[in-house]
Amino acid sequence: MTTALLLIDVQASFPVRDYWNEALADPWRERQRELLDLAREAGLPVVRIFHEAPDSGTPFDPERGLIRPLDGFEDAAAATFHKRAHNAFTDTGLEVWLRERGIQRLAISGIRTEQCCEITTRVASDLGFAVDFVAEATLTFPMTRHGRTWSAEEIRARTELVLEGRFARIADVATLREEWCGAVA
Repeated sequence: MTTALLLIDVQASFPVRDYWNEALADPWRERQRELLDLAREAGLPVVRIFHEAPDSGTPFDPERGLIRPLDGFEDAAAATFHKRAHNAFTDTGLEVWLRERGIQRLAISGIRTEQCCEITTRVASDLGFAVDFVAEATLTFPMTRHGRTWSAEEIRARTELVLEGRFARIADVATLREEWCGAVA
C-alpha cells in the first residue's frame, strides 16, 4: 500500500499538563486504538512522531523522561521521528522516509487536533501528499481567549472546516476500515 498512519504526539508528556481531561481522552483513546489496530490489520506502516522541547523544563523536555508512548500505545512503529517544530516534517527526515517507501497518502491522528495534527496536515498537503485527517482519532482540550472558552468539540469542528477539501479529506475510522480492509466492522 502507499498509505501510512502518522501517530502524532501520542506521548506521556500530555497527561501531566493541567488541561488534560480524562473525560475527553477516553473516547479518543478508543478511536485512536481502533485506528492503530486497523492500520496493523491492513499492513500499513505506523509512523510515530514525538514532540520534544529540550531545555524547556516542560513535560516535553527529554530530561523529564516523558518523551515516550502514552500508556496503551506502546506498539512498535515502522519508524519514529522526534520533532521540535509543531509539524512533523521540519528537520525530521519524515518526508524522505515516506518518499523512499513510495508513500503517497497519510492518515493523520494524535494529539492536539488544532496544533500538531492540523499543521502536519497542511504541510503534508503542501508537499503533495494526499491526507486523510481522522478527526475522531485526534484529541484536544478547551481553550480560552479573551474571556471566551472554546470547547474541544468546537475546536475540532473548526479544524475540520478549515482542512476539508483544501488540505485533507476528513475521514472516520469506519470509512478507512472499508477502504483499507474492504469490510465494515
